Amino acid sequence: MQIVQQLLFVAALGLTSWLISKRIGIIKKTIQLSKAVNRTDRPAERLSTMLRVAFAQKKMFDRPLVGLMHFVIYAGFLLINVEVLEIVLDGVLGTHRLFAPLLGDFYPILINFFEFLAVGVLTVCVIFLIRRNITKVERLQPTRHRELNGWPVLDANTILGIEIVLMLAILSMNAADSLLQERGVEHYPLVGGFFFSGFLQPIFKNLSDGALVAVERIAWWAHILGIFGFALYVTYSKHLHIFLAFPNTYFTNLTPKGEMLNMPDITKEVKIMLGLEQPDANEVPAEIGRFGAKDVADLSWKNLMDAYSCTECGRCTSACPANITGKKLSPRKIMMDTRDRLEDVGKNMLANGGEFKDDGKSLLGDYISEEEILACTTCNACVQECPVLINPLEIILQLRRYKIMDEAQAPGSWNAMFNNLETNQAPWKFSPDDRFNWADNLKS
Repeated sequence: MQIVQQLLFVAALGLTSWLISKRIGIIKKTIQLSKAVNRTDRPAERLSTMLRVAFAQKKMFDRPLVGLMHFVIYAGFLLINVEVLEIVLDGVLGTHRLFAPLLGDFYPILINFFEFLAVGVLTVCVIFLIRRNITKVERLQPTRHRELNGWPVLDANTILGIEIVLMLAILSMNAADSLLQERGVEHYPLVGGFFFSGFLQPIFKNLSDGALVAVERIAWWAHILGIFGFALYVTYSKHLHIFLAFPNTYFTNLTPKGEMLNMPDITKEVKIMLGLEQPDANEVPAEIGRFGAKDVADLSWKNLMDAYSCTECGRCTSACPANITGKKLSPRKIMMDTRDRLEDVGKNMLANGGEFKDDGKSLLGDYISEEEILACTTCNACVQECPVLINPLEIILQLRRYKIMDEAQAPGSWNAMFNNLETNQAPWKFSPDDRFNWADNLKS
């Protein structure tokens, strides 16, 4: 019987690993469709940023209570995986509580600590479910934010439900295990009592040894298969940020938030026209590609990693002045639409042997509307608020650059401003020489 369990476990582990690697491969290929951008400068500062923002959750604590609850889930996820490692090794080797002899008296202390984390995670998940579905936090409501309708709401509730089930499985497994230890049942060595799961023992106390073993095994399998399923599920979910938050914060843009990136080739041409730079007679003129971005392949790989890293928390949208005043723009929707486009591109590549075939769609137009990108004030509030340093503004600016420079479609008032900037070096329609005329009649 034991060898059968081992074989089933190895098969489940192998299948999960294969499915996850296949999914990661598709995500990697969609990101590789993008444009290159160099984010290897200032490595020490990048590492510091990653440790502060991703590892220490610094920006989450801008809202202390929510930050603390999120940190409980985050810490529980990281540390409980030590117990998962033991379960995986037990499954492969056919052992039970493999680390107990190695850790001695410290082992029950460690398991009690994991149970404390499990109870904390379970409690916070229940609170988050209440916040989403009963108290109805405004930024998380699909009635107010159309991008949350359908799958995003189901996804958020599903992941919280899965985490609750996983924590209950741990506690049930430990409760049944403790009773089997006390009865001296074979394969269940005495390793010490567990505090929190002890409160569940009365539920199982009157069961026979065989029934108790069945409860322990069912809970054990439910927990580890749940972990495998969770690991695969998050690659399709907004919770992919659990893994991508670390590289995403490391490769963040370290330049000041108000600095907009110019197109180098265009900048060079303008400098030559103004006499600020001399053309190189031996240099072959660069072929100017598309201005800005129409589809995901025109964006940088960091923009696409941002999309996969989005937590859908809505902090960006709740701070966006355009959204607050009723405009259609939602920075969260920009990121979700970009990810939706990447998902469709990934399906296209799967159906075509790993190569993308034109499907007649584009990010701008089919997913994100012109009205949305024109509503942006470029205030950087969304960038400032994001807990994992995502930059929706870069995507908005690239889409807007395409619409104006490539398709020559801009609002009339914008064109007037552009002309004034070109001719008068200011947004206003009067000569630079007259700029201070308003001060002539001021009393000294």
